[in-house]
Amino acid sequence: MDPILIYGFPAGSSMGLVAALEWLGRPYRLCRVDMLGEMREPPYLRLNPRVETPAFVDPDGRVVTETMAIAAWLEARDDGRRISFDPLSPQADRMHRLMAFINTGFTAAFAPLWQELEMAGDPAPETRAALKALGREWVTKRHDQLEATIGDTTFLAGDRPTLADGLLIGVARWLDVHSVADRTRWPKLSALRARIEAEPAVIFATAIEAGGAAPDSGTGAFRGHVALAEVIDRFGAAPAA
Repeated sequence: MDPILIYGFPAGSSMGLVAALEWLGRPYRLCRVDMLGEMREPPYLRLNPRVETPAFVDPDGRVVTETMAIAAWLEARDDGRRISFDPLSPQADRMHRLMAFINTGFTAAFAPLWQELEMAGDPAPETRAALKALGREWVTKRHDQLEATIGDTTFLAGDRPTLADGLLIGVARWLDVHSVADRTRWPKLSALRARIEAEPAVIFATAIEAGGAAPDSGTGAFRGHVALAEVIDRFGAAPAA
């Protein structure tokens, strides 16, 4: 069985894992999930009780959750080192360090902005203003830190895209979603984003996420979508009695 990546829209961080699967070049399928709708319905709890994407079904039917766990699964099977490096190399150490930062501090910095955007009802204006101010402060700080980390390689960890670039591109666009600041405020990061965004795998992943016809990425690895209901029925944990 081909593995299945369960990815979220709109603007899910999991878009970067779709790109990583394209770079890896091994057969895979996708399952598209509306994070503002069906992800929050009771059946989805059978795949991920934490009500999050991404999730991943391996060829043996086991469900793997959490971005870093899925990335580790892909890295362990990257025999040709298309999206990773020799695990004992300095490049692998740098890639892992960057992935950890992106998946923790960098991603978490956007939490107040997402909370404000998704607020139900009519909360006090000062609450919204406080969340926006806090989110902008955190996002700016983390962007400053990442800008200082970027070296002179073409991509984050070397001269070809890796898992680190996939994790970054799925989240970095949130700067624009929340209108925090112009991306050119961080010139090295802005240039890096442009290079990653120009990758055929990322163009493909972005089009897939948008629900439109995706251009040919050239890998032939994508084997089609699987409906969420089918994935839940086949691989979800049994519902509680």
